[in-house]
Amino acid sequence: MWRGKKVAVIFPTYNEKDSIRAAVLGYFATGLADEVIVVNNNAAPGTSEEVAGTGAREIFETKQGYGNALLCGIDNTDADFLVLSEPDGTFNPNDLVKILAYSDDVPVVFGTRTSREFIWANANMGRFLRWGNWAVAKMTELLFNTTLLTDMGCTLRLFERRAIQRIRPHLTIGGSHFGPQLLLEVVSHGIPFVEIPVNYRSRVGESSVTGSFWKAFKLGMRMIALVWEYRLGLVRRDRQPWTAQDGKSPDERALVLSDRSMLQLAQALARHETAQPAAHEINSR
Repeated sequence: MWRGKKVAVIFPTYNEKDSIRAAVLGYFATGLADEVIVVNNNAAPGTSEEVAGTGAREIFETKQGYGNALLCGIDNTDADFLVLSEPDGTFNPNDLVKILAYSDDVPVVFGTRTSREFIWANANMGRFLRWGNWAVAKMTELLFNTTLLTDMGCTLRLFERRAIQRIRPHLTIGGSHFGPQLLLEVVSHGIPFVEIPVNYRSRVGESSVTGSFWKAFKLGMRMIALVWEYRLGLVRRDRQPWTAQDGKSPDERALVLSDRSMLQLAQALARHETAQPAAHEINSR
């Protein structure tokens, strides 16, 4: 719970049997996660047994893919804050308080794994991955004139419900480059966001993507292509831009509408009072 609002952590899982139990318990131990949703995406045998008894809710998505798994989790929670993470041991659950603190100011918070001080020993963030993510992020920052971006592929992200609902109809990628599409839709909708450094630790087991240089290279090229597709307008969709009103709570929006109505009433009364003497003057003649 954060500021009286429900917090859900969403884990996509495929090959994290040996780490998922500790990851779930780690987020619950912060006292901030109201629910942890584990999306079993045709996961390794024994994964469900590891999740059992942790308090997490396990759901199943048979369509293979990182994006498909995260979208399944997004569509199966009513939480006010949705936190996307990984159950492979790379992220520190204690960073949850950090990203929630920034949610007081913006509806979307992106993590970055490229800050040297936060990269742990033996983390899978060598020069190629670190500078590759940084370069694509900087290209995006330049092409779209965004706020600071230094990591294109970090899973650890927070979305306020209104923000994720705004972009949800436009999220179409089921594969590994779903993360960049999330970011690009936030940018395309003009939703305020900030990027903050998060801890990045050694992975338990081997990643099915970044564990291979050529798979990681292909993913990087796909990310670059996707950025240019958005920049050149090849991804054309009707979008409702984010406004200052969207950043207000329902009670705040109601108050603004009430104030606006009172202002309009006051203006109408003022016009009426101004018109009264003129009418009296005409009648007296």
